[in-house]
Amino acid sequence: MLDKVPMTEAGANALREELEQLKKVDRPRIVQAIAEAREHGDLKENAEYHAAREQQGFCEGRIQDIEGKLSNAQIIDITKIPHTGKVMFGSTVDIINLDTDETQTYTIVGDDESDVKANKISVNSPIARALVGKSEGDEVVVNTPGGEVEYEIDQVRHV
Repeated sequence: MLDKVPMTEAGANALREELEQLKKVDRPRIVQAIAEAREHGDLKENAEYHAAREQQGFCEGRIQDIEGKLSNAQIIDITKIPHTGKVMFGSTVDIINLDTDETQTYTIVGDDESDVKANKISVNSPIARALVGKSEGDEVVVNTPGGEVEYEIDQVRHV
């Protein structure tokens, strides 16, 4: 049996929206493209048919992938968890690099939701693993490819 995968409410909603798009818009469009390509005759040399079939394969694979993820999702709404100052899944954390005094803000999310450009990091990333369970004011050491980096947890928010 697969373990539950942590996911924020926003991440689950984004997957549901993508699933709806795939099922109600993309799938019918691809089926129509296959039907039109079939009308053109010989399927062996029909590039439109083969392209549409390939799209269908990708679409169906993505639908199965999303359905699997949603069925194994453990949706965590951080706003319903009492704020204790501890870093946990879903919290937004301000950390200060002790070497450079730079402040960075990260939200700890599930693997499928992570987006470094939006400051959303996977709960399985080295930074998140170092932060989870720690409290405001704690210092943590993160092992990075460039060596160890020390951070201080400045603020933890449940947004």
